[in-house]
Amino acid sequence: MVRKFRFGVVAPLRSEAQVWRERVRRIAGLGYSTLLVPDFPLTQPAPAPMLATAAALTDLRVGTWVYASPLRPPWMTAWEAHSLSLLTDGRFEMGIGTGRGGIEDELRDKGLPIVPPGERLVHIRETVDRLRELDGPDRRTPVAMAVYGPKARALAAEIADTVTFPLDDRPRNQVERLTREFRTANGPELALAVPVIGDTVAPHMAHPATDPAALRAADALTVLPDDPAAAIGEIQRRREEAGFSYIVVGADVAERLAPVVAALAGT
Repeated sequence: MVRKFRFGVVAPLRSEAQVWRERVRRIAGLGYSTLLVPDFPLTQPAPAPMLATAAALTDLRVGTWVYASPLRPPWMTAWEAHSLSLLTDGRFEMGIGTGRGGIEDELRDKGLPIVPPGERLVHIRETVDRLRELDGPDRRTPVAMAVYGPKARALAAEIADTVTFPLDDRPRNQVERLTREFRTANGPELALAVPVIGDTVAPHMAHPATDPAALRAADALTVLPDDPAAAIGEIQRRREEAGFSYIVVGADVAERLAPVVAALAGT
């Protein structure tokens, strides 16, 4: 089964709230399916109120990209996710992962316990189990997992509806091998986060020192060309060869990529 394309936008709040709200409204008119926010405490408002606001302003789906599981107890993340699903009439998608690089320092700064990587996966499973209990038989909040190692990939294949991978500068052939095990008729949707469009690096999606030229030289899938026609062809190739049907980009390039979204969304 070939999944239809959909497109999401990661839109952190890095300005006045009114400016962010206006950006959310513009994104809603460009054909994107999902408005996503990162989980960076104290650098912006918390994800839940941001997403509730976006859902009230537009008819977009909304989601976390992604909750860092060590920052909250599983029951709290599940409660928040279920609440968002309920209040948005089922338009919320819970993205969750074990935490970005360097999160141990962040946990120390906040007085939180350092959770070993293996235990973080246990917390993710518990979070999803709690979420399913809260949802009950009549609701199913979609779960997206950001995964890296084999244990995380195995868990995602079992419990996630969508899977994304931190690809960085991995070349195309390595990515194709990585995704092959997920490419089954009833397997999870595969999401590709593309933090670099042309020479623009999206905030909160890649390190500010990311070198677009180096990514292109490595044939990495974390960069797309600026030219819409070239981007359309490349995205179609990535679905055919690696199974990626959900493309996630940064808000700073959302309007620039509107012709690509218009051509491919739902096809």
